[in-house]
Amino acid sequence: MTPLARDRDFGALWLARLVSAAGDWLLMIALPVYVFALTGSTLATSAVFAAELAPALLLGSVAGVLVDRWDPRRTLITVNLVQAVVLLPLLAVAGRGQLWIVVAVAVAQSCLARLTGPASFALVPVIAGAERLPAANALLGVGDNAARLVGSPLGGVVFDLGGLPGVVLVDAVTFVLAGALVTLVRVRRPAAVAGPAGGFLRSWLDGLLVVRRSRPLLTVFVANGIGQLAQGLFLVLFVVFVERRLDGDGAAVGLLRGVQAIGAVLGGLALAWLGRRLRPAAMLGYGLLAIGVILLATWNAPAVSTALGLYVALFVLAGVPAMALGTGMLTVAQASTPASHLGRVAGASEATSAALGGVGVLLGGLLGDRVGLTALLDGQACLYLVAGLLTLALLGPAVRVPRPDPAGPAPRAEVAPAEPAGTTG
Repeated sequence: MTPLARDRDFGALWLARLVSAAGDWLLMIALPVYVFALTGSTLATSAVFAAELAPALLLGSVAGVLVDRWDPRRTLITVNLVQAVVLLPLLAVAGRGQLWIVVAVAVAQSCLARLTGPASFALVPVIAGAERLPAANALLGVGDNAARLVGSPLGGVVFDLGGLPGVVLVDAVTFVLAGALVTLVRVRRPAAVAGPAGGFLRSWLDGLLVVRRSRPLLTVFVANGIGQLAQGLFLVLFVVFVERRLDGDGAAVGLLRGVQAIGAVLGGLALAWLGRRLRPAAMLGYGLLAIGVILLATWNAPAVSTALGLYVALFVLAGVPAMALGTGMLTVAQASTPASHLGRVAGASEATSAALGGVGVLLGGLLGDRVGLTALLDGQACLYLVAGLLTLALLGPAVRVPRPDPAGPAPRAEVAPAEPAGTTG
């Protein structure tokens, strides 16, 4: 067990994220199932997904400004409790005539979730400190993936046993419990941190300028954007791959999407144990490269075998570098962002991810029937390779995490002068 795992404040935040994320997965699985069972319409079902995705694109960056103006701990507590209340109108849904309530609740929940991401992003460095930041992000990633493993099947079970009311009540309890757990977190906010000055628009633009002026941050945003473009393509093309290349069904799609979390949990535990022995920039760059290589092997493996077990193994394996790149990306971003701008940087990242992910989904739909599937999937994998090479070339040893000062508050990570382009690490 790492020393961080025994930290009371981090433990409370970790458990709160686990409980809340499990509830999110529960509702994410059950709500589309309910809408499709009620209407039999794929259009109505897709409207639920659109209602959840739109706020991420439209409000992500704006929410970051609010988080920088508020206390992140109190924000997490308040938003979790409000989310529990916002779920309750779903109890009034009895037929197709109330579907507007489902869409309205989905929109409201997604809007509120735009605040929790930046708030958590801003709170973690304060609790963990700079030295323990990589391990903290790795352990939080373990919790998020464990929530996925638990919440996804639980959503189906609860829906089968209690219908939509059962799902609503269980999810509401997870929000209340998560909020209560965050109240146990003790935070000593560094004195140098202050909310954004000036008007809302000026504060928002100031957050974007921080990204533009920081080589590590700009590199992370570009790498993440390329990765989200690839992920959007994956969401569309993966189902086609399973059905056409592997002769699989919906159960095979769900299995392969789920088992990646197993590799992510194992990878996260390893990263948490290794701690500062790995550089965050290297975790990000080599993680992207490894994902690209594994996907290239996966998309071309049907020429050798279509046995489902092979692809289960490949997707479990892919979870390890996926956790590495996620941990590295978060740590580089947090270490390179002034404490006063953490919320705005996280919000801008969410908006960028939603935009590029949407472009990827659109391209997958437009090109899927016009370009050979294997060629298109190989191109998708190569996007990760490009992002990895770009990260290693631009960052090198640019981000270092200092040792904490025992006499001072939780330290901020420092950004060393960037090495010339082409440096790898």
